[in-house]
Amino acid sequence: MAQPTPETTPYELLGGADALGRIIERFYALMDSEPKFARIRELHPADLAVSAEKLTSFLSGWLGGPNLYMEKFGHPMLRARHLPFPIGVAERDAWLACMRRALEDGGVEPDLRDWLMQQLQGTADWVRNRPE
Repeated sequence: MAQPTPETTPYELLGGADALGRIIERFYALMDSEPKFARIRELHPADLAVSAEKLTSFLSGWLGGPNLYMEKFGHPMLRARHLPFPIGVAERDAWLACMRRALEDGGVEPDLRDWLMQQLQGTADWVRNRPE
């Protein structure tokens, strides 16, 4: 089973920068094209390039790779940065479903994918700012 260890980070297990880039590219392509993700697409600007750069940079460090977000944008302050956007349970769940699909489409091994989704669940819930 592919799970992180002190010697192997999730970033390495995922396949590093190239694999992460492909997953994020797929994530935003799905968000941009699938009606079931329209709810979260509406929370993003028309051009998704900056959003993709920020998510890739954040996940790089979050997964144990280079801490690109801190270098480029400063402390992530996830909750504060997401406060301007109405994020409830439905938006959280849509984001997680979109990410799960991107990981599946990216060929991420099922055990690693499940582990990542479990970790992302708490992070996605943390940015929720609507009680429903």
